[in-house]
Amino acid sequence: MQVNYTGTGSSNGRNQFRNGTVDFAVSDVPYGLTDEGVVDPPPPRPFSYLPLAGGGTSFMYNLTVGGRRVTNLRLSGDTITKIFTGVITNWSDPAIHADNPGLVLPSRTIVPVVRSDVSGTTFQLTSWMSKQHPSLWNAYCARAGLLADPCGAVQAYPVIPGSGFSAFPGSLGVTGYVAQSSSDGAITYAEYSYAVSTGFPVVKLLNSAGYYVAPTATNAAIALLAARVDSDPASPTYLTQLLDGVYTSPDPRAYPLSSYSYLIAPTSLSLGFTTDKGQTLGAFAYYALCRGQQIAPILGYAPLPVNLVRPGLEQIRRLPGVDPSTITIAGCANPTFSPDGTDLLASTAPLPAPCDRLGPVQCPAGTQPTVTALSASVGPVDPSGPPTQPTLVTATATVTPASGTGTPTGSVQFLDGGVAFGSPVTLADGAATLTTTGFGPGTHLLSAVYSGDPAFESSTSETVPIRVEGPATAQETVTTTVPAGALLLTVRGTDVTLPDLQLTADNTLLTTSGAMNPVTVIDTRAGDPGWSVSGQVSDFTATTGSGATINGFDLGWTPSIISHAATQTVTAGSTVAPAPGLAPGVVPTDPTQGLKTARTLATATAGAGIGTAEMTAVLALAAPTSTPAGQYTAALTLTAI
Repeated sequence: MQVNYTGTGSSNGRNQFRNGTVDFAVSDVPYGLTDEGVVDPPPPRPFSYLPLAGGGTSFMYNLTVGGRRVTNLRLSGDTITKIFTGVITNWSDPAIHADNPGLVLPSRTIVPVVRSDVSGTTFQLTSWMSKQHPSLWNAYCARAGLLADPCGAVQAYPVIPGSGFSAFPGSLGVTGYVAQSSSDGAITYAEYSYAVSTGFPVVKLLNSAGYYVAPTATNAAIALLAARVDSDPASPTYLTQLLDGVYTSPDPRAYPLSSYSYLIAPTSLSLGFTTDKGQTLGAFAYYALCRGQQIAPILGYAPLPVNLVRPGLEQIRRLPGVDPSTITIAGCANPTFSPDGTDLLASTAPLPAPCDRLGPVQCPAGTQPTVTALSASVGPVDPSGPPTQPTLVTATATVTPASGTGTPTGSVQFLDGGVAFGSPVTLADGAATLTTTGFGPGTHLLSAVYSGDPAFESSTSETVPIRVEGPATAQETVTTTVPAGALLLTVRGTDVTLPDLQLTADNTLLTTSGAMNPVTVIDTRAGDPGWSVSGQVSDFTATTGSGATINGFDLGWTPSIISHAATQTVTAGSTVAPAPGLAPGVVPTDPTQGLKTARTLATATAGAGIGTAEMTAVLALAAPTSTPAGQYTAALTLTAI
C-alpha cells in the first residue's frame, strides 16, 4: 500500500478535507469551533474522528544558573498559567520558588514564546487553561481584546503588544528560538517530541495527586486512561475527546496536559473516495491504532490506551470497503493492553520518585530522555534434532541517555506483540539480556520497555521481528470422479484433467495418473539447516452423499525437481507405488506403498538449502473396480521441516 501524507498543520488539513482535495486528514482540533468570531464549519460529507496519536504538551525552557543549565524545573498549573498570561514575569518570582525549593533562580526576565500561527498545541494549552484556571485566562483574553466571555480555547494565541511575549510559526519555530544560546530565560509550549529532538529539558508539571511529572510517553498514556470519547450522536462534539478527567487524574504518574490527535476519515463514497481507498485507509488506521503504537514513544508520543483504541476501532469498521470482522482487539498488538483488552499500563508504569512529590524536597537532577535499542537472535538449532526441540531466543536491550551523560539504572520489561513475557530484567552497565525457550513457531514482534530510574525517562525500543521455525504445512485439495468416462483430479485453485479412466488388462483395477500442483519452498533461514518436504493423503470420500470411500493407500507418486538455486543441493524423493485396489480401511502388506503414510517429496542438504526450489510429482491412482460411481475428494497435506 502507498499512503501519501504531508504535515502542513491541523488547520490546513481540515480545510483540505472539507474541500475534498485529500482523502483523509489529521488534526489536533475538531471542526465546529469558533475562534475570534470565525466558525470552522464541518465538511458536508459524512466523516468520522479516530484517535491517532497521543502525547503531552510540554514546556521546553532555556534557563541557566552560574553558567549551568537548569534541568529539574518544577511548576504548578497555576504558575504556568500566570507565566503565559503575563502575571509572572521573572524567574525569581516567589511562586516559582515555592515550586522549586531546591533551586535558587536568578532575577531574569521570563520570555514566553508562543505560536504565531493557528496551531493544535495552542488549542490544547488554552483549552487546559480555560478549564483549570479560567479566571486567569479570561482576564488575559479580555486584556488582549478577545470579547468572548468565557474566553475558551483558541487556536491562535492572542499576544498583547509590549507584553514581552515572542511569537514564531510552527513547533520548530518556537523550540528553535528557545534553544538558541541567546534565549536564556525563554519558555515555550510544544509537542514533547520537539523537546526530545533538541535535547532541552522540559518542566515537570504538578498533577492532582501532588507529584511533579514530566510529559513522558508513559505519563501521558496513564493520563489518557481518563480520557473519554463523546459517544452521543446528537452532541455537537460527537466523537471528540473529553479531557476533564485527564486534567484532574488522581494517578500520581499522570501528566495533566495530555491529549491526542484525530484522524479524520470519510464514511461515505463521495468526492473520489472509493471502497479500495477505504480498505487501504482502514488497514492503515488499524496499524496506526494497534501495532504502530509500539513506536510512538520513540517518536516522542504516547501509545493510546484501550479506552481510546476501542472507540477508534468502531469508527474504522464504518469506513467503506473495510471488513468489520478483521478489526479486532485480539489482533491489535497495541503495547498498552493484552489481546483480551486488559489494560497493562496501570500495573507496569513506574511511579514517580518520592522527591518529585510536592514539598520541601526536590529531585536534584532533571529527567533525561533515554534511547532503548533492542537486538534479538534465534538459535542455535540442532539440525539433526527433533522438529519439536525448543528454540533458544536471546533478547538484549541497551539503554543510553539521549544526552550521552550518565548510566541509567532500573530495569527492562521485554514484550512479544505488546504482551510482557518473563520478569523485568535489571540493567547492568546499561544493558539487560533475557534468554528463553518459551516461543512457539511463527513470527514474534519483540520490544523492550525501560523504566525505574528517577533520573532517566522511560523509553521503548523499536519493534524487532524474529522468526521461530517449526513444521510448516500446506494443503492441496485433490478431487477425483469415478464416472463411466474420464477421471478429474483437481488441486486447489487449478483443475488437473487426467486421461480417461482405464481398466487394466486383467480387468482388476481402475487407474489414472496426472501431475499435482508444483510446490515451492523458499528458505532464507540463518544457519542454513536444510529442509525436507513430505506429503500425506487422506482417504478419498464421495461428495455425492453415498458415503463411499477410496483408500488413501491407493494413491502413489513419482516426485521430480522442477528448478532450484545454483547454490542448493535438492534431491527428489523416491517413487511411491500405489497399493493397488485396496478396499477402504485395509493396510497394505508392503509398507512402502501408498501416500496414506507420510512420504518424502524432496530434501535439501544442510548447508545447501538457502534459496528457492520448485518440485512436483506425478500422482498415480489405482482404485478397485468395485468403486461406486461418483466424485471423490481427498486432502493431500504437505509439510516442510
